[in-house]
Amino acid sequence: MTARALIIGAPRSGSGKTSVTIGLLRAFARRGIKVRGVKSGPDYIDPGFHHAATGLPGLNLDTWAMEPALVAHLLNDAASDTELVLIESAMGLFDGINGGDGRTGSAADLARLLGIPVLLVLDVSGQSQTAAAVALGFRHYDPKVEIAGVIMNRAGSERHVKLSGDAITGTGLPLVGAVLRNPDLVLPERHLGLVQASEHPQIEGHIEKLADAMEASLDLDAIFDIAVPLKETTAMSPEANLQPPGQRIALAQDAAFTFLYPHVAAHWRALGAEIVPFSPLADEAPSKDCDVCWLPGGYPELHAGTIAAAKNFRTGLGEFAQTRPVHGECGGYMVLGETLEDADGVTHQMTGLLSHQTSFAKRRMNLGYRQATIAADGPVGKAGSMIRGHEFHYASVIDAGSDDAFATIADGTGKPLGTSGGRRGFVSGTFFHAIARVSGA
Repeated sequence: MTARALIIGAPRSGSGKTSVTIGLLRAFARRGIKVRGVKSGPDYIDPGFHHAATGLPGLNLDTWAMEPALVAHLLNDAASDTELVLIESAMGLFDGINGGDGRTGSAADLARLLGIPVLLVLDVSGQSQTAAAVALGFRHYDPKVEIAGVIMNRAGSERHVKLSGDAITGTGLPLVGAVLRNPDLVLPERHLGLVQASEHPQIEGHIEKLADAMEASLDLDAIFDIAVPLKETTAMSPEANLQPPGQRIALAQDAAFTFLYPHVAAHWRALGAEIVPFSPLADEAPSKDCDVCWLPGGYPELHAGTIAAAKNFRTGLGEFAQTRPVHGECGGYMVLGETLEDADGVTHQMTGLLSHQTSFAKRRMNLGYRQATIAADGPVGKAGSMIRGHEFHYASVIDAGSDDAFATIADGTGKPLGTSGGRRGFVSGTFFHAIARVSGA
């Protein structure tokens, strides 16, 4: 089976790409088409919605963090048992960093690299014929990125649809439909983006509502025909993906610890590692028969009191860390520290396995790509190895503590940012999320 693929792009964040993508995924699935969702870029949350809409695990593809061969390999592997892959862009279609060599992190990179056309979602609220000028600009901005069709989103009325639609079709671009403005289709948000699919109280009903809207408003047959068969993959460097940190991996997994990239977990399992989940919020400790513990990111700041009261978890993790590696990313790193101050200014005791202190009350957005050189051998890699990843959090370190640094980091353009995270004994942690390794480094 050769899957077809299509990128869902837009001029900017907030255009409605996620709602359109979720609705299309479920609408195609209801037609009996085996469809999978993919997210361009490092966002953790949208793949969860893709999973909820299709029943198939989500996937992130990031052209800055991942080498081109790894991108192609992961996509072809995910598409091996599907008929259609919809790739949701992050931000605007061409938005990324000055990474050079087609590695900006934008969805446009994927379009060029893999020869996948783009279905452009235009939020036409507050405009009519001007939407055609925007679409035409996208069509001509980069001849290597094919704009194969347009969806008008948040149209105000049928008259609005006709005014905008006639102008768009006048440019020669196919218009595959228009979705009318409907506040019931909006997904709830919080500080790191959308509320996760797993926490949405009526997620199934909302997805069905989105699918109904797409089915009624868009030409699904035309959209399927716009998608193109994927090219065969090239060989992937065995060093490009993150290697399993152990044979049996105790993985914190609950509402406070949710952010582990699907491709990372899948690769660990493919190489024979076993992932053993446990819930700190349920006061569970990592299994004693595991040889490494991984605390992923998530929302510990929303559950700090529960974590502080989880005596069995804190004691068990401390005992585990006396003889085996423990690593924390972002929220996991916060929990490894001495204290965490929540949004109300209440300070909660954490595990104290590292000496830093963090605060969510003293908020400052930290966002961007990171290239890290690991300082010492550990679960993420050997000393001197280079990892590419992403940082996105509002919490801040209010006391850096006295631990050795976990890594030396630079931003996506190579600008040095100093040291990151901490390590003490078998314990390490950092605010950035690892995505992939740099081969040969």
